[in-house]
Amino acid sequence: MEDEVFDQVVSAFHSLVSWVAAGAMVFGGVVPYIPQYRDIRRTQNAEGFSTYVCLVLLVANILRILFRFGRYFETLLLWQSIIMIATMLLMLNLCTNVRVASDLNTKRRAFIATDNKDEEIRILKRLFLDFDWSSFWLWSRFLDYMQCVLAFTLTAAYVTYLCLDSALFVESLGFLAVFTEAMLGTPQLYRNYQNKCTEGMSIKMVLMWTSGDTFKTGYFLLTQAPVQFWTCGLLQVLVDFTILFQVYYYSRYPQKPASHAVSHTTSAKAL
Repeated sequence: MEDEVFDQVVSAFHSLVSWVAAGAMVFGGVVPYIPQYRDIRRTQNAEGFSTYVCLVLLVANILRILFRFGRYFETLLLWQSIIMIATMLLMLNLCTNVRVASDLNTKRRAFIATDNKDEEIRILKRLFLDFDWSSFWLWSRFLDYMQCVLAFTLTAAYVTYLCLDSALFVESLGFLAVFTEAMLGTPQLYRNYQNKCTEGMSIKMVLMWTSGDTFKTGYFLLTQAPVQFWTCGLLQVLVDFTILFQVYYYSRYPQKPASHAVSHTTSAKAL
């Protein structure tokens, strides 16, 4: 009798742990962006956040979803990608509104050029697309970001459909998806190296990245996810620990006066 009760307790505990782990996998990736979102709304200042993090995560997660059509992986990881895409679109919407409101005299840019005089924001008509790469991903309306994301998704989906029978393409697609996400920390790593300090970078955020990436990589290994997932997860953890080493090294051996350091970070993770 006691053995049965013990087995039931163990089973219930195992189910609880599984649900917690699943929830952490699905929602854990977006948690670090919640305080960033609230801070931007509170201060009405988006200068400390780089929208390129949204670009990288949108590309990575769209490719990951397409990868699932060629190589099945756990449904939880699919939901993780869907929720991350929604989160990045919310971040883009907020940042665009804040920046347009604060920079009224800034030249307006668009993904697809229009000539609608009824719009408050008027954009000179061009052939079809505004190929001014200096303004890429610096557009003035959230609609332009949505058009770009939709165009990329449709193009990538069409290419995936054509090449779905190629094992090399499918495996390369999966690697590209997770490798893109794994590279999120490298701009911060390089910026710290350039500045020879880590002033303006939130150490708490780096610790959250490290703990989250470590948990995620362990989850990939335990659930036997495709090799692309845990390989790039290990790369993410390596980058995170390297950034933490920079924090220790530049605080222990200052390379230049702190007053000359950059006051805020615009890293890819941008937190």
